[in-house]
Amino acid sequence: MSKRVTVSIDRLTGRGRARPDGAARLPSDARTCPKCESTYREEEMRRNFRVCAACGHHFMCGARERLDQLAGGGGWVEVFAEFRATDPLQFTDLVPYAERIVSSERSTGLGEAIVVADLVIGGQACVAAIMDFAFMGGSMGAVVGEKFARACDRCIDRGVPFVVVSSSGGARMQEGVLSLMQMAKTVVALEDLADARLPVVVVLAHPTTGGVWASFAALGDITYAEPGALIAFSGPRVIEQTTREKLPADFGLAETQLLNGQIDAVVDRRQLPERIGRVLRILSRPTPEPGPAPAVEWAQAGADRAAKAAQALPALSRKLIERVVRSASGRRSE
Repeated sequence: MSKRVTVSIDRLTGRGRARPDGAARLPSDARTCPKCESTYREEEMRRNFRVCAACGHHFMCGARERLDQLAGGGGWVEVFAEFRATDPLQFTDLVPYAERIVSSERSTGLGEAIVVADLVIGGQACVAAIMDFAFMGGSMGAVVGEKFARACDRCIDRGVPFVVVSSSGGARMQEGVLSLMQMAKTVVALEDLADARLPVVVVLAHPTTGGVWASFAALGDITYAEPGALIAFSGPRVIEQTTREKLPADFGLAETQLLNGQIDAVVDRRQLPERIGRVLRILSRPTPEPGPAPAVEWAQAGADRAAKAAQALPALSRKLIERVVRSASGRRSE
């Protein structure tokens, strides 16, 4: 007796039914989409900006790879790479803080949770500060705040805009109040950029939470978010455990924040380089052509007026003489 074989393409068209409990499943990794279970090779992931070609799911993306994406193959130069975190509080939980730093450096190849670089996006020179969630959850400590502030100073010195990509769990608890101080420090640095009339473009990647969202991540002149990114001060699990209430499924997502007016647009990662480049061209200040100093202009204007007055004197004299002659002739005739 033959068995019937059924072939379905529902999964590819997005109409598949949920798996029954206990069903076998292939082990997932960084190249398997958690939504549609599509699997990709590493070169495919890099070529597609780590976005699932089937369903559009945005995978995590490292800071240096994101710089490659924004620069469009044009290259970039990292600055402040020598900065390293210290352990001023001698903090220890399950693992000493110093060991966590060393472990993160080895696994990511980064010196901190933020990378600052000079690059060109869409033909516009800028300074970019990119956070990397793989380094201790992208947490903001003293070094992150210092590199961010120096990046703002670099923008002012060079007269270029600032591009920020945030991906963070918030302030770094291992540094205590020192990490909380970076919230105020980064806000003041952005105020200096505002005084210099330099634009700031912020991209909120998944996740952007805690002290980062409560400080510089919410202060961009233009704020974009990637699809599906969690953007909130506290994550939904923390709120549900605290309030004992069930939150809606779309709580804190980028699409919800757009409806609430917290961001300007939700932009696919593959479109970000072109979108940011266009915005920078719109917001960039035209370079003024060098001209004479105001005092020189005033002196030139005064000299021009004096020359015109001198040229008019002979004509005025002739007119006065003619008027006097006419007046004298009239009196003789009387």
